Amino acid sequence: MPSNNRRTFLAASTAVGLSSLTGVSVLRAHGTSTASTADDSDGEDSLETWLAAANDPQTHQIRDLRYDDPPTVYLGMSNTNSFSLPAIKVTPETTVTWEWISDDVEYNVVATDGTFDSGQPLSEAGETFEHTFDAEGTYKYVSEPYADAGMQGVVVVDTAPSSEYPTVDEWLAGTNEYDGTITDQTDTDLVEITTGAKGNGGHLAFDPHAVKISAGTTIRWSWTGKGGAHNIEFRDGDFGSESIHVESGVHFEETFSETGVFRYSCKPHHALGHRGAIIVE
Repeated sequence: MPSNNRRTFLAASTAVGLSSLTGVSVLRAHGTSTASTADDSDGEDSLETWLAAANDPQTHQIRDLRYDDPPTVYLGMSNTNSFSLPAIKVTPETTVTWEWISDDVEYNVVATDGTFDSGQPLSEAGETFEHTFDAEGTYKYVSEPYADAGMQGVVVVDTAPSSEYPTVDEWLAGTNEYDGTITDQTDTDLVEITTGAKGNGGHLAFDPHAVKISAGTTIRWSWTGKGGAHNIEFRDGDFGSESIHVESGVHFEETFSETGVFRYSCKPHHALGHRGAIIVE
C-alpha cells in the first residue's frame, strides 16, 4: 500500500489539477467522461471534468474495449506526460496492463481510491504493471509525479450490452448508452429514424439507434439540422447515401426487402458513436 507521504501528495496534486476546471464539459464516450472512488455517485459531469483535465493530445472520450483483447495503456507515449489510452471501458474480470515507454522520465500508476498502486515512480522502458478489475465501477488514477500537470486516466468497468444480436451489440456498444434494447417496429410499413438526435455528447445520434422491422418496410431518415453535417453510410448491403446534409428534413429512405442485420453510421461522426442498426426479419 502507498505510504502516507505518497497518499498526501496524491490528494494535494489531484486537488490542484481540478481546481480550475469548474464548468468544463467535453464528450463523454462508449460514452463518456473529482477525484472520487470507484463506487461514488458524483455523476457524469465530474467524469467529464476529469477527462477534460487529462494531459492527453487525443480527443477526450472513453474508448470502449469490451469486445477487444485485454488492453495495454502506455505511459509517456510520444514523449508526453500522459497515458495512452487515457480513458477505457472494459468488462468485469478484465486485466489491464500499463507499460512504460521511456527510460528518461519516472512514472507510476496509482488509483485515487487506493484500489491499485504500481509503487514508487520508475523510468524503465518495457516495465509493466497489471491489475484485474473484478467489480463494475469507475476507477480514476494518476501518475504521481505529474498528477498536477494532468497525467491522469480512468478505467470504466461495465458489463457489455447483450441482445439476441451480438453483431449489433458490438457495433453499438458505447453508442448513446446502448444497453441491448432493440426497438420493435415489425409489421409497420414506414418507420422514421431521427438523424442528429441528442446523444453522444451532442446531436450525434440516431433515434432509435437499433430497430427491428419486417421485410418490405421502408425506413425514412429525418435530419434535425443539428450537430453538423450527417449522412447515412451502410456497412452491410449495397445501399445508403454518401451525400452529406446539414439542413433539416428527410434526405434518405430505403425499403428493406431482404432479411438480415444491416449496420450503418454517419461517416463524419462514426468514431463519436453516431451509429445505428436495422434488423430485418
